[in-house]
Amino acid sequence: LQKTLILLHVTASVVVGKTLMILFPSAMKRYILKQGEKSRMNENPKFNYENWGPTFFSFKYLLFVLKVKWKRLEDEAYEGHPAPNTPVVTFSGEVRHLVDFMQ
Repeated sequence: LQKTLILLHVTASVVVGKTLMILFPSAMKRYILKQGEKSRMNENPKFNYENWGPTFFSFKYLLFVLKVKWKRLEDEAYEGHPAPNTPVVTFSGEVRHLVDFMQ
């Protein structure tokens, strides 16, 4: 049920976002750049909106956001219960789990 609700929410957000990008491209560019400031992405000297901005609200974007949100459903921690053993990727590209770093 949670995955279905997330699917509906993300899909609706992507449809609305894509529609707004078509109808109001300059306003959406300002909005996306403003969001980039929050994550400090704009501080990167190689940052160029034209390289990544149009990918917002695309089908790949939808799939990525769904994957992240669905993965987070499994990462809940409760007091008195074991913490989730979240997968992480090392600098060499190897997939490990948090418990691996504790041993």
